[in-house]
Amino acid sequence: MKRIAFGLLLLTATAAAAAPPPLATGLKTPESVVQVGGRTFVSCIGEFNTEGDGEVVEIQDGKAVQFATGLDDPKGMVAFNKMLFVTDKTRIWRIDPKGKATVHVAAAAFPTPPIFLNDIAVDTRNGMMYVSDSGKDGQGGALYAIPPKGGKPRLIVDGKMIPGLTTPNGVCLDGEYFLLLGDWGTGDLYRVKIADGSHEKLADGFGGTDGIAWDYHGKLFISDWKNGKVFGIPKPGEKPQLLAEGFQAAADICLTTDGKSILVPDMKAGTLTAIPTTMPGWEVDESPLAIHTEVAFPKLKWTGWSSTDDAGRATPLRPIVLTHAGDGSNRVFVATEQGVIHAFPNDQNATETKVFLDIQDRVVYTDKQNEEGFLGLAFHPKFKENGEFFVFYTTKAAKLTNVVSRFRVSKDDPNKADPASEEEILRFTKPFWNHDGGTIAFGPDGYLYVTHGDGGDANDPLKNAQNMNVLLGKILRIDVNAKADGKNYAVPKDNPFVGKDGVKPEIWASGFRNVWRFAFDRKGGQLWAADVGQNLWEEINVVEKGGNYGWSKRESWHPFSVLGVRENKEMIEPVWEYHHDVGKSITGGTVYRGPKLPELDGHYLYGDYVSNRLWALKYDAEKKRTVANRPIRDPGQPMLSFGEDERGEVYFLSVSATGKGIHWLVK
Repeated sequence: MKRIAFGLLLLTATAAAAAPPPLATGLKTPESVVQVGGRTFVSCIGEFNTEGDGEVVEIQDGKAVQFATGLDDPKGMVAFNKMLFVTDKTRIWRIDPKGKATVHVAAAAFPTPPIFLNDIAVDTRNGMMYVSDSGKDGQGGALYAIPPKGGKPRLIVDGKMIPGLTTPNGVCLDGEYFLLLGDWGTGDLYRVKIADGSHEKLADGFGGTDGIAWDYHGKLFISDWKNGKVFGIPKPGEKPQLLAEGFQAAADICLTTDGKSILVPDMKAGTLTAIPTTMPGWEVDESPLAIHTEVAFPKLKWTGWSSTDDAGRATPLRPIVLTHAGDGSNRVFVATEQGVIHAFPNDQNATETKVFLDIQDRVVYTDKQNEEGFLGLAFHPKFKENGEFFVFYTTKAAKLTNVVSRFRVSKDDPNKADPASEEEILRFTKPFWNHDGGTIAFGPDGYLYVTHGDGGDANDPLKNAQNMNVLLGKILRIDVNAKADGKNYAVPKDNPFVGKDGVKPEIWASGFRNVWRFAFDRKGGQLWAADVGQNLWEEINVVEKGGNYGWSKRESWHPFSVLGVRENKEMIEPVWEYHHDVGKSITGGTVYRGPKLPELDGHYLYGDYVSNRLWALKYDAEKKRTVANRPIRDPGQPMLSFGEDERGEVYFLSVSATGKGIHWLVK
């Protein structure tokens, strides 16, 4: 994000909306607000420097109901593990669900006696807390890290380490390794590395920077206490916008649990107000679609599959790929993660599959390591003529190894493949069992695109995704119609890194953690890829030739790890992200181009494996932003994968104990 002089921005900005009517009035100097478990709590200072008149109240039907009393000047507040944590001048309180307050961190625990503890943030993954001390008269300000169980705070930065820092106030996590810090005295906004206190100024001109909050899709909100305003930044690198004004003293803000509003306490007016998270020029249609999911092919029986094994243990069906041969037969092909490809007619009354290929004897799969197995299937564009198709699977022939192989249809039976025809094309050796990726697909150019994850474990420990001399953490592009350099494929001459020293020429794009499904838009040809996040954010990318998508220096729009970097010209940002409060493991789909549901045309379908939610996203290439992210009635089960039939209808796949693991969209 560039530094921005807001005085210049506001001269040309559209006038902001006045603050809407408040949700609650009559609050006694409200400072901070949190929502948790459907409840809204506000810290109220009362009279400054009057001991014992501070409190935390719960807002019920627009009225303040006392929850915890006997505090002094309570300021910042967060919720964690069913507790509230509140800063109060020189100490931090822990408040239990019944409103009983206990000192969590006493003044004596700080390395330097605190002067005026202000805002507080919590990493809900590990319980680490971060607290600002605003000091006094522009002196003595600091930022501390608090261990999960209290204990001795650690100094991260102070005014000596950040020249010009006068009154540290608002604190907000930016990923797990960085904090955003607002200076109430100067109106500056900083990003601070938690590990060593290194920092950069992101923006200035916020007046009295107070509250800082993200929404679930990467929009940042900042309150200006001095001028009674709330600003929003739609994504990194974009200019801030004035969203609301007319407050007397806009204090510490928070996102509502539904993600639709920012709650703003007005310290001087004694009110609590909700303003929408919508930003002018960045509106996103999030209205639900009048579409739902149904089981497709409900009569289908899977040849050779049983819901239990010989010992009576459940063996649910794991359909992992659905595709077609593009040969005009309108057949549907579904591969299971164990290594069986089934084929059947594209008829909702179909009753039985035929086994097209069974290579279970070669495929590694266990439920405990379910990112391995048979993961990819792609038919050659000229399959009707040459009978070739390609698969990606974890092989039993070598440890921690994935292969891409060519197979051919049987000469004697066009409805069966020849297991003996396997020709290995490409081999990946990986350090860990997870993050295998595994999508393979032919692009509009006739070349085969292949992805493999970063090699697994967590944090990309070997830094494979940014290492251009390895194939892990990349999307590759190869020519399977030719052979060169002793390999069973050739590298297209127009690949972006051909001829560059220290770079694998197969690489088409880099900087991926674990792409779980990419697909080409059959109309526009764009390559869409969903990359599974680690700590906080899931992302959707439109992949460009030679693009670097940031991992593991960035997680979506945010710096990642101690080596994390800000947005930059060398890395391409996702077109959409969502927070782990929405879902924790994205499953990428494809752009809908089917005939059945024209209202979905041009929308990218995707879901989340953990939260079981499903959306249709619309990206406007001219505006360079997402304009719709419309929910589809939740299917209520994890989405393993998506697929298209020959006509362009889209299906999603799920684990099924009954064999009914294929679903499609209907009105």
